[in-house]
Amino acid sequence: MVRVLIPSGALGLDYDSEALQRGIAAKPDIIAIDGGSTDSGPSYLGRGISKYARSSTKIEWAGLMQARAEADCPLVIGTAGTCGTDSAVDWMLDITREIAAEQGRPVKVAVLRSSQEPEQIAADFDAARVTPLPNAPDIDANLIASCSNIVALAGAEQITEALNTGADVVIAGRTTDTAIIAALPLQKGCHPGGAWHGAKIGECGALCATNPQSGVILIDFDTEGFTVTPLADGAHATPHTVSAHMLYENSDPFILYEPGGHLDVTNAHYRALDETSVRVIGSMWVPSEQYTVKLEGARGAGFQTVLMALLREEHYVANAHIWAEDIVEKCSAKARDRLDVTSDDFTIEIRLIGKTASFGSLETKHVIPTEVGAIGIVTAKTECLSGEIAKLLNPYMLHHPLTLEEEVPTFAFLFSPAEMPRGEIYEFVLNHVLHLENPMDAFTLEVHNLA
Repeated sequence: MVRVLIPSGALGLDYDSEALQRGIAAKPDIIAIDGGSTDSGPSYLGRGISKYARSSTKIEWAGLMQARAEADCPLVIGTAGTCGTDSAVDWMLDITREIAAEQGRPVKVAVLRSSQEPEQIAADFDAARVTPLPNAPDIDANLIASCSNIVALAGAEQITEALNTGADVVIAGRTTDTAIIAALPLQKGCHPGGAWHGAKIGECGALCATNPQSGVILIDFDTEGFTVTPLADGAHATPHTVSAHMLYENSDPFILYEPGGHLDVTNAHYRALDETSVRVIGSMWVPSEQYTVKLEGARGAGFQTVLMALLREEHYVANAHIWAEDIVEKCSAKARDRLDVTSDDFTIEIRLIGKTASFGSLETKHVIPTEVGAIGIVTAKTECLSGEIAKLLNPYMLHHPLTLEEEVPTFAFLFSPAEMPRGEIYEFVLNHVLHLENPMDAFTLEVHNLA
């Protein structure tokens, strides 16, 4: 049996300290925690930074490093620093170095790097070693080379290589959410279908339980399947909460693709052992003919400036979409006329919070709220152009009337100055896989002995 302790769904979300102590007392074989994802958009990958505060990350990581020492087992973090780039890994390594010095305990750290050189991935694309997933955008080598950061998602094989160094702590770049949990059970001969299925169930900590914010869970893997047990007070796993997690961030409730194959839970059986734990058997792992890893890439997509105004007068609230469309049309024309630019150089949009900000024309619920927030968004090829067009937009959002016959209104800006530069923005450009002869071909491994 292999016992995996999962403190929370991600480092930075906090965890229940009392529940964590229960997990340590249960003598886990490994502590595994995710460090990030693409949930918060492409900017973190594009810039190679973390979305979480360093101060909070350090406090939580220090607690886990202490837990690792008490449990005398490895501690693994995947997708370090939200995005898993080399710069994010170095950020996490620096935090680890500080904590090791403060705790006065030598720590052996294995660092698994996932960053890819855009020029190399462009060459792989030309050589047909990069292939699209369903609904992938059209790309070419030049587009790939324009990425500021590209990462490959490591699987269980790469995590196993890191664990084989005998490290106390593994800091991994971008990984699949499941790889850091499945690696040791697979290495120790546990049921492969159960290893991957349990890893999927445990990837977000107690999200598979009735008290999802408690964080801490324990998963026992064996030669037939796995057993999941939430450790916080009042947290219970049920066949429903466990089976339902296959739907989380997954388009198919029965199939989950990973490097080297896919998980099939069509015939999985979920059984409550008591009021807290659930036993799962019957999952199947299907190896693939070719070993591939998913690629994520982001590149700069221009510079952005935003303005925020509030519409509260009933006439304008009811006709906010007409008001917004008229402003976009008129301000866009003025920008082209006065700044010697074309429509390819910029975009202007106004999103109406409280009406259609989320779904736009696809919105099906139509009500007239008390007030509407209008966010003007100017995106342009340069920061200077974005700011200049935002200044053209300013008087429209402050005083633009619905018709020529109406008195000039005055709306409320939330801030002064109204224009808020967001700097460079980024976009995802890859939904592809990289074909590898050897699982470590796209990854590097190094070991640091921290005193």
